[in-house]
Amino acid sequence: MPEPITFPNGFLWGSATSAYQIEGAVREDGRTPSIWDTFSHTPGRTDGGDTGDVAVDHYHRYRDDVALMADLGLGAYRFSVSWSRVQPTGRGPAVQRGLDFYRRLVDELLAKGIEPAVTLYHWDLPQELEDAGGWPVRETAYRFAEYATIVGEALGDRVESWITLNEPWCSAFLGYGSGVHAPGRTEPAATLHAAHHLNLAHGLGTQALRAALPARARVAVSLNSSVVRAASETPGDLDARRRIDNLANGVFHGPMLHGAYPEDLFADTARITDWSCVQDGDLAVIHQPMDALGLNYYTPSLVSAAEAGAGSARNDGHGASDHSPWPGAEDVVFQQTPGERTAMGWTIDPTGLHELIMRYTREAPGLPLYITENGAAYDDKPDPEGRVHDPERIAYLHGHLAAVRRAITDGADVRGYYLWSLLDNFEWSYGYSKRFGAVYVDYETQARIPKSSAQWYARVARAGALPELALD
Repeated sequence: MPEPITFPNGFLWGSATSAYQIEGAVREDGRTPSIWDTFSHTPGRTDGGDTGDVAVDHYHRYRDDVALMADLGLGAYRFSVSWSRVQPTGRGPAVQRGLDFYRRLVDELLAKGIEPAVTLYHWDLPQELEDAGGWPVRETAYRFAEYATIVGEALGDRVESWITLNEPWCSAFLGYGSGVHAPGRTEPAATLHAAHHLNLAHGLGTQALRAALPARARVAVSLNSSVVRAASETPGDLDARRRIDNLANGVFHGPMLHGAYPEDLFADTARITDWSCVQDGDLAVIHQPMDALGLNYYTPSLVSAAEAGAGSARNDGHGASDHSPWPGAEDVVFQQTPGERTAMGWTIDPTGLHELIMRYTREAPGLPLYITENGAAYDDKPDPEGRVHDPERIAYLHGHLAAVRRAITDGADVRGYYLWSLLDNFEWSYGYSKRFGAVYVDYETQARIPKSSAQWYARVARAGALPELALD
């Protein structure tokens, strides 16, 4: 029998969620609408017209959910704070009732021996800030820093792990480019300006957290950096890969990790913007020292140059839209990648996670890495006995965790893994049609049923090792 794949002592085993996807209670205790409230209530924006109004009612059921985490032996829980629950207009004083919810949640986690990891922004901008221009407007970055100070001062005595932004690429490129995410705008120049101001928000937010938090606190960002592969070694395909890599990755890790945007990014997008939004001193602010880097990974991309006279095939896995999320690279073709797929239509390829980890081991030598999201959606249903068997998810997790361990063997400093997601929940524009959770949620009754993958992950977390994969 093969030896189990063991992880280093102290490796952190966790799960992750986000506020709008699970909390519900959208009108309680002073909370006002975010861009996702507005977007989901706009006809035609979400599958089935679904909204996060109730979601999985975590706002009222958080104690039971934390008890469930403890039963599963999780050592960490990454959650996001709803900006409009804490600071309803995106300006001014905090609403203490909103902060009190997160204080109670953190206290409950600590009482169960679970390390809280706070994400300040997971896509839910207060609607009033969007009405004032949103992320394409510079002022939003300064408002974010103020918000970071509020949350840091409220929770900093108990929370040591902080993440400024989750997947800023989605906020900028899906929110303002393709329009498949809130706020649903389709403006190429605004997309790039939003990317810069999200970078600036990260820098200003990091500074604000450093000023508000004890010295022991750790500050990071979570990037959904893409593994972009060229369909061939032809010059056209390699250039397509370069352009998408800059827009998916370099636009964020360039200034955050190296203090500079890729020069060819400016050249590629010159017809869209002159980048005058980048002001003197911005890059120094963005290039703040970090204590760790979060990486989110689901599937790789395969790209090629467009054939002469052919339109772009934008099957890039980010939702259907007539508008490209790739300003300056609208003609790049996203090819179908081979292999088995999840319910999202995403190819299952653990080698991409290994590739991503090793890339950032080179991009940021000495910076600890965490996998802050990784998981899969499947069409899970209870059996007649009420159990939920999901062997496909177990296989997915086994393959990707094995890839993490290979990267550690190859010299990467990966300190932890957060499974996406703890619970089935509101999956953005897909509504409730896609289930990522290790725990099944009956949306009618809000009953929670740990799937077989949850039980499997619990055994892995307790043992710090992957057992031999057996799916029968």
